[in-house]
Parts: sequence; structure tokens; C-alpha cells
Amino acid sequence: MAQFLEIKAAHPSRLLFYRMGDFYELFFGDAITAAEALGIVLTKRGKHLGEDIPMCGVPVVRADEYLLKLIAAGFRVAVCEQMEDPAAARKRGSKAVVHRDVVRLVTPGTLTEESLLDAKARNYLTAVFAGPAPAGAAGAGGRRGDAGQIALASLDISTGELEVGEVARADFAGEIVRLGASEVIASDVVLADADIARGVALARCATTPVPAATFDSLAGERQLKAQLGVADLAAFGGFSRRELAAIGALLKYVELTQIGRLPCLRPPRRSGSSAHMLIDAPTRASLELTRSTSGDRKSSLLAAIDHTVTGPGARELAARLSSPLCDVAAINARLDALAFLHDSETLREDLRGTLRHTPDLARAMSRLALQRGGPRDLASIRDSLAAAQSCAELLRAASGGMGLAGDLPGTLARIAERLGACDAGLQPLLSRALIDDPPHLKRDGGFVREGHSADLDAARTLRDDSRKVMAALEARYVQETGIKSLKVRHNNILGYYVEVPAGAARPLTAAPLDATFRHRQTMAGAMRFTTRELVETEGRIVSAADRALTLEQDIFVELAAAIATQERALSEVAGALAELDCEAALAELAVEEGYTRPILDDSTAFEIVGGRHPVVEQALRSSQERAQFIDNDCALGGPELAGDAAGAHEAFRPARLWLVTGPNMAGKSTFLRQNALIAVLAQMGAFVPARSARIGIVDRLFSRVGAADDLARGRSTFMVEMVETAGILNQATPRSLVILDEIGRGTATYDGLSIAWAVVEYLHEVSKCRALFATHYHELTALAGRLSEVASVTMEVREWKDEIVFLHKVRPGAADRSYGIQVGKLAGLPGAVTKRATEVLRLLEKTGGKPATGAALIEDLPLFAAATASGQPGDARDDAEARAGPSPVEAALAALNPDELTPKGALEALYRLKELSRQAE
Repeated sequence: MAQFLEIKAAHPSRLLFYRMGDFYELFFGDAITAAEALGIVLTKRGKHLGEDIPMCGVPVVRADEYLLKLIAAGFRVAVCEQMEDPAAARKRGSKAVVHRDVVRLVTPGTLTEESLLDAKARNYLTAVFAGPAPAGAAGAGGRRGDAGQIALASLDISTGELEVGEVARADFAGEIVRLGASEVIASDVVLADADIARGVALARCATTPVPAATFDSLAGERQLKAQLGVADLAAFGGFSRRELAAIGALLKYVELTQIGRLPCLRPPRRSGSSAHMLIDAPTRASLELTRSTSGDRKSSLLAAIDHTVTGPGARELAARLSSPLCDVAAINARLDALAFLHDSETLREDLRGTLRHTPDLARAMSRLALQRGGPRDLASIRDSLAAAQSCAELLRAASGGMGLAGDLPGTLARIAERLGACDAGLQPLLSRALIDDPPHLKRDGGFVREGHSADLDAARTLRDDSRKVMAALEARYVQETGIKSLKVRHNNILGYYVEVPAGAARPLTAAPLDATFRHRQTMAGAMRFTTRELVETEGRIVSAADRALTLEQDIFVELAAAIATQERALSEVAGALAELDCEAALAELAVEEGYTRPILDDSTAFEIVGGRHPVVEQALRSSQERAQFIDNDCALGGPELAGDAAGAHEAFRPARLWLVTGPNMAGKSTFLRQNALIAVLAQMGAFVPARSARIGIVDRLFSRVGAADDLARGRSTFMVEMVETAGILNQATPRSLVILDEIGRGTATYDGLSIAWAVVEYLHEVSKCRALFATHYHELTALAGRLSEVASVTMEVREWKDEIVFLHKVRPGAADRSYGIQVGKLAGLPGAVTKRATEVLRLLEKTGGKPATGAALIEDLPLFAAATASGQPGDARDDAEARAGPSPVEAALAALNPDELTPKGALEALYRLKELSRQAE
């Protein structure tokens, strides 16, 4: 307990997993907390200051699953291991305590165990630095940021992936959501900042306060140079002092939690507003890029397009989707590689078949670097290198044997070169040393292949075949002495000994054999001897198991050291494998779903022919009805699009802003979202669900679709809508794409219409961006005639037998009505409600719905309750009408006999009925 309390005092804010043999045990308050969180039994062990000590424990072999529960519940854990063998402790005295110490601090952003991580998602630990830049000039190639910039440095400790950049304060929430950080570290002051706290809350990541002093730019620069093994950071683009400060805090925190050990860092990847399409947090949520509205991966765009066959490939795909590019050349380089694999079916299938069984090289390397790896991690590196070699050979063959750069696109040629970056001798070494399927834990042994080490083979032979060893020794002694009755025997008192009959023992007691055979015991009919060789062999047999295990541990260390010398090259191989899987998967997606290559340029055009929603299309296909998705065109842009409109878009008037009208359920929101998703797919370097697409680079993507409140921060649904709309209007540029749906519907009709009207004008006159604006305010369509770059389109519907049929097709023009009551019928509203709503609607349409007609409306339209005072709602009026007798129109209809009417008489009857109907109104 004294040892436990001493170690616990050094980690007061963490649950202490205290190793006791085959269990991790927790004591005192830790035990009470953990037992409740894990749902395990709380017991007691001994006394402290006269009171029972609460205790609970978990088996070491199942510790990972309990750690995952605790981390998910928001706890931090300090893992305390036994640092020596209990036998060594006993040598110091019978009451000596086994030496223990904390070997790691487990937090959400520092997980490395395979069982604790999602194979398809990065696990970023992100350091955030806000405020003025630290003192000191920027380093070589460095940059000075603006005062409002926030620096972020993110590290996936499980792979060594490092990403660094600066963002404006207004973009912080979108950036932290893009990164998908599981843990954010920052000073208390920064974490208390309202904008940063909001972004962290939207990203749903854990926060850990760290001392402000750890954000030291000079220390960060020094540590990064040491980790990358360079004397100057200019080769990586240079870093601002803010970025270096964030890097310094990040590496210091990793060093603290890993007790001095650091993973192998990959070269830093730059991020920032100029490199990627900026997508704010509400837009990411509304478009469901990587997570659906329920928070899971299913039904998201990522799930719909993920055809990867490896975890690293899935992580690369998610990274590309979260960070679409803005560089036309970089995008086209990806599209060239994708097109090559799209057209090379055999190559694509062979690559995917090879990659399918490739382990996660990056995470295996990281575990080994942090001294947390096992034999399977060695095997993962061996198998990954073999797969890399096979893929390189496939690419080489595809280049026509002209070398890696033959006919391959540049991206694939570079991938092929990186696949061969590692020393060619490492994979054969691992193959010779390891069995095909090694155990998970190195302490179990049995992972080194027979024949790799002569000493190990000898130890195993002694351990497993001691009888054969002694039989061979016995045969040699018989040959050397000539005594055929000589036997090598064993008992628990003497151990191994040589026994010969008493009458045949004389040669062993005389020279020269007496120098080899020493007398040990005389029996009634036999004599027993021993030899130095026998004693040594016995000793080796007794310790053979321990020696074999020790030799295997030594071989493990040697192999891990050989891997450590190739860390940089192995990182290149790991990255190349991930990229190759991602490219092949996107090519497979394009083939299966019929996607086409988009055209990207620097214009402001946005021209989609036959566009489809990738997620909805797949959902329809997998539904029981197996319905076909109805594609639609979209033609947004300025003068550069006008000349092309005579082709596929002759029905539409090209404009920067489309006003989209039509009833609910007709597909407006789907149409809006699909165009945003097509832009994201195109700029991430993927083919798109359309017959053709030409897209001028989108620098910022905004989507305001749907309604939600933020009650915790005192914001109503309408307030949230206005805040998000304000953000769009303040940040949208002429190169942006804006998706707005039902702006102004959360307040009074005329207020909402006025706001929507003003927003459309602002987007047209000030922002000058490309926009799709869906609305039920049909009055807004008048703007299409007043504003030169506004056009009206509508979702086509048909009426049939007082019902509507949704055609889900966009056509020029404006909707004449919203069909809300018909949609209510489809939703299952009671018939009395829809009937009453129809009456109210007719009267409103007759009066124009003006406020001044309110009194008249009340007079003409009795209360619902009064109209349905008797019977069920909707039946009362019918009963009253039945008691009053038939109406004049009904009486006239009853008097007609169609069989007796001439054509002229039928026309006269029809005119008479029409007149009676007019009089009744």
C-alpha cells in the first residue's frame, strides 16, 4: 500500500492500474469509481488507518476492453507495471516488494492498441494555440500569421501522421471537426475561449488542459528537428512561431504520456485555407460527409463511397473526403491515376486482391517504436513489405516493362517508387526469422522459425526432446566405454546419472575413464556415476525453457532494431500502400456505380449533367422497391457558362443563383445536397455520380439545410438558422458554393419572406457566389425577372385524383403551389384535419391572406370545434348537411337520366349544373 500510495500521489487525476501478478488492481477511490464505470464487483483488501481498503481488479489479458470503456467514459488511466521478476525481489528478502512504475498514461488521443482503435479512422491528438505569436523571429522559411490566427498541430500516435496548420478564428470549428480529433490539448485560457470551446463541443472531443509554458516555439522547433533528423525545417515549407508552439506542446505531451518514448513521425503535412476547400462544421453535419445525423458512419457519404480493402486505405479515403483540394493540378494528378486504374480492370483487381490481406504497417511500426509491439507486429511488417513488392511488380508490368515511370500516370509512378523505398534485405530477414502465424504476445515465445538460430534450436531441443538427448548421450558412453549394459537414468534425488552393473563397473574406476566418470553412489547390484558433460546437459535441460524464451526475446529485440533503422523508409511504404488502396477503391466505385471523370478548372462554372445523390441512389437500389434514382442537371455560373448552355442545358437559363421551388417530398433537399456532394467528390480527386461535370474550383462550401436548436446555449431554432446564415453571408466569396434551404421559415411569414428576399439579393449583389436557394416563398421568384444572375427552377409534380405524384425532376419555372395539404395526407394526418385545412386554404386564397381580412376570415370560417360539435371530427358537418337535405346541385344531378339525354341536352344540363354551383358559392 505504501508503494501504491506513493505512485498514486504522482498521478492524482488518473485511475491507477496497479499490476499485481495476472491482474491490474485499483484501490481506494479509484476502485469505487472504476467498479461503477465498468460494472465489476467492488471488494476489499486489507486495512488502511483502521478501515477496509476498497479494491477491484481486471485480468491483464482483458485489460484492453476495460481500458476502452474507461477512456470512452472520459477517464484517464495510468498503467503501473511490475518492473522486475518476483523471484528477483525475493532475493532481496522475504518481505521485499516488487519494483513497480508507471509505463504509460492512457488518454483518448494516445491509444495504440489494435483493439482500442478504429481501423478505418485516424486518432488525432491536437494541440491548439491561440493568441499572439510567441516572441522570436520565424525560422528559416517560416511565416508570421495574423493576430486572429489559431495554430493546430495534430498527431496520430498510432501511425506517426503529423498535420500542422493555421486557420482564422471563424474557421476553427470547421477545422477541428475536419480533423476529427479525439483529444484536444490547450492551456486553460484557450479552452475557456468561447469560439474554441464551441468548436471542440461540435467535434465531440475530449479536452486536456496543459500548462501554457509547454507552448514553446523554440522547444517545438528543436524537438521537431530532432524527431525528423534534419537541421532545417525549410524543406517542409517552414512553420510560423504559433505552429511551432503548438508542435512543442504536442510533442511534450506525447513524451509525458509515453514516459519518454516517441513514435516515428512522418514528414509533417501542411493544412490551411489555401490548400483545401473550407467546409464549416454545420455544413459537414448537414451534408453527412463522414457521419450521419445520428452520429454513426452508416448512411454517410464516406460509407457510400468506401470500397477500400485495408484500414490505412480507409483512413486515407476519409482524409481526402474531409479535405477536398483546391489545386487543379493536384486534383487532376489524382484523377489521372484513378482513370488509369478505372480502365485497367485486370491491374485493378490484382492490386486489390494483393492489398486485401495486407496488414496495417503504420500502426505496427508505431507499437514497436513505443516498445508496445509483439511478434504479430513484426509479421505485419514482413507481410506488408511482401505486398508492397508484389504491388510494385504489378505496376511495373502495367508500365510495359519500361521502368516504373513508363506509361503510368505520375501519381502511380511515385507510388510505385515509394513501395520500394525500404531496404530489400529487411523482408527476407523477417521471413527467415518468423513463423508464418506468430502468437500475439512475445512473452509466450514460439514465434521464431526453426533454423534461424542454432542456439535457440539447441535450447528447444533440450526443452522438448530431453529423452532423445539423453539417449544419444547414453549411446555415445556405451561406445566409448564398451559397456553395453550402461544406462543413463534419472531420479528426483540425484537427477541424471550413469548406472552400470557392479560387475561391469571396474573400467570406469580405472584410468583413463575415471577422469571422465566420477563415482556417486554404490548400490547392491550397481554403481552410479556422473560426468561433467552430464551435469552441464542436465543444467541446460532444466533451464532450457527459460533459455529458449530468453533467446527469442533477444531475437525480437534484434528484429525490432533492424526495423527501427528503416523507420523513414517504412513510413513511405505505408503511405504508398494506403494511397494505392484509396485510388484502386475509388476506381472500383466509379466502375460499379457508373461515375464519370469531372473537369476541374479555375472558372466559376458549375455545370452538372445527369447528377445523382450517391447515398440516396444506393439506398433506393437496396430498398425492397429497388427504385431508380431520377438524375437532374444543374447549371450555375457566370459568362463562361452561357456559351455552353446551348448544349445539355438549353432548357435552363444559366445563372449564378437558382431559386428552387416545389412541394415538400418532391426532392428539393436531395437536389441541393447532391450538387454539394458532387463538388466535394470532384475536388477530393474522385469520379462523380453524373453523366458529365464541369466544376470551377470551390474555395468554400456552405450548406444550411434543415432545422435544429441549441437550447444549451439559449438558441432557438430560428436563432441557430440566423447565426449560420450570417456566417455564410460574411464568409462566402465569388468562388464559393452556397446551399440554402428554407431560409426565414422559422418566424412570421412576412418577416421570413423579407429576410429570404434580402439574403437572395445579398448573395447576388455582394457575395456573387454560386448558390442554390430552395424556398416555399413563391414571391421570391419575382427576383428572377429583376436580378440578372437569378433563375427560377422547380421540382416537377403531377396531380391525379386529388393526389400528387412526385416526378423528382427539376425543370425551369416556378411552382404554382406548395401542395402542403396533399403531403399531409401522405403523412397520415386525420381526414378531418386535411379537409378543414382545405377549407381554410380556399378562403385564404380568396381573400389573399391579408392581415386586414382576419375579422372576415373568422366570420366566414367557424371554429373547428364548433363545426364538429357532434360525432367524430369531420363527420359532424356531413351529418348536418344530410339533415338539411340535398343541395340544388345534388337535386339536379338526381333528376338527370343520362340514357334519355341527347348531346345538346347533355350540354344544356352541364351549363345548368354549373350555374347552380355558382349560385351555391
